[in-house]
Amino acid sequence: MNVLHVASEVAPYAKTGGLADVASALPRALAARGASDGDRVAIVTPRHRVDPARFGLARRLSPIVVPLGGQAWELSVLEGRLPGGGHVRAFLIDHPLYDRAGLYQENGRDYPDNALRFALLSRAAIAVAQAYGLPPDVIHAHDWQAAPSLLYARRGAAPRARTILTIHNVAFLGTFPPSTAKEVDFDGDLFHPDGVEFWGNVSFLKAGAVFADWITTVSPRYAREIMTPEFGCGLDGLLRARSDRVVGILNGADYDVWDPSRDALLAARYDEADLDGKARCKAALQRELGLPERPRAPLCAAVSRLTPQKGFDLAAEALEALLPAALDDPARAMQVVVLGSGEPELEDRLRSLQARFPSQVAARFGYDEALAHRIYAGCDLFVMPSRYEPCGLSQLYALRYGAPPIVRATGGLDDTVIDFDPRSSTGTGFKFGPISSLALAGAWRRALAAWRDPASFVALRRRAMQQDFSWSHSADRYRVLYHRPPAEAEAQPQPY
Repeated sequence: MNVLHVASEVAPYAKTGGLADVASALPRALAARGASDGDRVAIVTPRHRVDPARFGLARRLSPIVVPLGGQAWELSVLEGRLPGGGHVRAFLIDHPLYDRAGLYQENGRDYPDNALRFALLSRAAIAVAQAYGLPPDVIHAHDWQAAPSLLYARRGAAPRARTILTIHNVAFLGTFPPSTAKEVDFDGDLFHPDGVEFWGNVSFLKAGAVFADWITTVSPRYAREIMTPEFGCGLDGLLRARSDRVVGILNGADYDVWDPSRDALLAARYDEADLDGKARCKAALQRELGLPERPRAPLCAAVSRLTPQKGFDLAAEALEALLPAALDDPARAMQVVVLGSGEPELEDRLRSLQARFPSQVAARFGYDEALAHRIYAGCDLFVMPSRYEPCGLSQLYALRYGAPPIVRATGGLDDTVIDFDPRSSTGTGFKFGPISSLALAGAWRRALAAWRDPASFVALRRRAMQQDFSWSHSADRYRVLYHRPPAEAEAQPQPY
């Protein structure tokens, strides 16, 4: 079968977060698993400002013409093979709408024409697949930016294709004013509560959720959470009504990229059988970030957006209590490394902590992929105190790099981390439940206590590294969905 993925960002072409990693790794895993059955996998994404020569992309001689909002849009197309996934065809839509400094926004402000930009991507993706020999049997849309492709498919662009919507984060609904409906062909009989209307506006994510044959999300627990008012962001009623079509499939980790035994970005390589390289990575990271080299000091790290959703207000409060206490024994004083960017207030709090505890705190703002690899390899514990987390990839990377995570028991964090029990010598990390800095500090103290028992901590580290969250398992579950025809009753959107 021909499987078409549609996503607004795909690594390594463009990336703002985990969506790009998933939109790259999942198609590659699907192509590898389905090759013997003759499956063909493609992905369509905007060009943004990708250099074609860097990725071996060739421009199609003839543009495609896409109807949208009463206009005929002429689009150029770049084609190549997804790096690292030799059997996945990649098509990049080239149009001035995507020639921007940012993917979605600049200076903290969303582009005012985002509805048009991503509706056009969604409509163009189907046209590209049909024009270039891949009429889709399955259309798999990722998040709100690609969700309209499922509506367009059902409304005539590819009516026989099976459709899958993956919700990576239901909080991003793709909501636009009602005037948008006509601009993106959502008007007429679609703008009503059982269609694309959402509290008087238009929601792209809702459009996908109404028209999809299957709705997946990125962990089993998050699939249950988004059907509740607390986590559903207003879509919980629709998702409960379609609960027999909602499936939680855990994201995987791309171990071709994230594996300390073959990671070329590290000062030394290592695996669970030989951890000497991890100690060298830790020393190299301490030198790089200007921290004293203290092998006996637990080095804690975070690589994240600095937002309340990610729990960094809780982390800052917990550090206010933990850092002064750690000074009692300088040789063993906890060190903390943070890489990320986000709300100015949280960045300022980290700068203040760095100024007060220069031998213990190193903060770097922005995102640096190579430094992220070195942080995972150099740290002893990884901190991820999210208020909610659909799946999370960072904790999967931390496990593989031998840094037991400290996480809140929510979403994919709860699904992937097993709480440490020193009595039974089980577990892979440290979990807490209440949304509070006190609960986080309590889990953090348990982790520091585990660090002070070297033999037990090495065993914990090795258990973490042995966990297998490879994409092959998740790809198999998606392939099962692809081959399951929708029930006859699901042939048209159902009211809720």
